[in-house]
Amino acid sequence: MNRKLFRPTLTEVKDQQINRPRPNGPQPHKKPAPPEQTHAENFYWVKQMQAHTPVVVVLTDGETLRGSIEWYDRDCIKLTRMGNPNLLIYKQVVKYVYKDGEEAALGGSSEM
Repeated sequence: MNRKLFRPTLTEVKDQQINRPRPNGPQPHKKPAPPEQTHAENFYWVKQMQAHTPVVVVLTDGETLRGSIEWYDRDCIKLTRMGNPNLLIYKQVVKYVYKDGEEAALGGSSEM
């Protein structure tokens, strides 16, 4: 007695996959999407901490603070200052940070 298989053979399945168009699926040989987290911010803070780089922190209200970064986490940075109290600053109130002394190299004040 001969029985017929209901399943297709492996070569038939491969042929169907090659000939099938993929309108919505991932396209072959496409560059992968960049990672969502690059950790560039973490790299920056660690580099400044290890080098004890003097930085200027400009807050959203225009106030400038000078010191070096001692510690950071997801929400805050700790600014160590000479002759003044150390500060724990929320990152959401930081407008920008630059190395102390760079404003002279740029040709004047760096405030906009």
